[in-house]
Amino acid sequence: MTIYTNFFTPSKLLLIDIADKKISISHQAELLGISRSSVYYEPVVDEYDLLLKRLIDEQCTLTPFYGSRKMTEQLKRDEHVVNRKHIQRLMREMGLEAIYQKPRLSEPHPGHKIYHYLLRNVVIDRKDLVWAADITYIPLARGFMYLVAIMDWWSRYVLAWKTSTTLDTAFCLEVLEMALEFRTPKIFNTDQGSQFTSNAFTKMVKDKGIEISMDGRGRCMDNIFTELLWRSLKYENVYLV
Repeated sequence: MTIYTNFFTPSKLLLIDIADKKISISHQAELLGISRSSVYYEPVVDEYDLLLKRLIDEQCTLTPFYGSRKMTEQLKRDEHVVNRKHIQRLMREMGLEAIYQKPRLSEPHPGHKIYHYLLRNVVIDRKDLVWAADITYIPLARGFMYLVAIMDWWSRYVLAWKTSTTLDTAFCLEVLEMALEFRTPKIFNTDQGSQFTSNAFTKMVKDKGIEISMDGRGRCMDNIFTELLWRSLKYENVYLV
């Protein structure tokens, strides 16, 4: 008897081959441990939530220090009927939080090692000395996606980028593989997001002999060049479209 669970990785759905004539969709779903109905499930899109997410993203880009309380007040001033719990949920789904110094910063994510920030007072005077990676939320006409990019801090050149509809580690590993195909940096800097602190991600970096550096939690200024990239990208190529 197959027991299905609701807690499966959405990427498993990508493994289903609907055109496969030899293995039925039901059998493929059973092998992957997901229900057959999930293969055909189309999520209900709440148009108002999509609008709110776009407005939240625009406001966070302008004022990254806004938490759910200030964000709720701002949306109410703009005559949107919202409450704080609703905004907290949307910001959590978007992977957004206010930027401020939090207590007990040295406490690591369970099972994930947190590395020290190595770039304080470092003079970046050549390419491939420091690379940095970051993830941002991109609103679409219907729905949203996440964008990860790796940048060389000296040249400000985007070495590789990739999009995903989920905040999993897989697409971050893929973009890292793309960037490392031809070159390697001395130091690789990220935030403390679970994608970058995962064993799979840090192992791939360390296997190349690269030093790992991580921002202080909630400190966007530690990765300022990538933050400026997101700001330019969104105001020049997302919000004005």
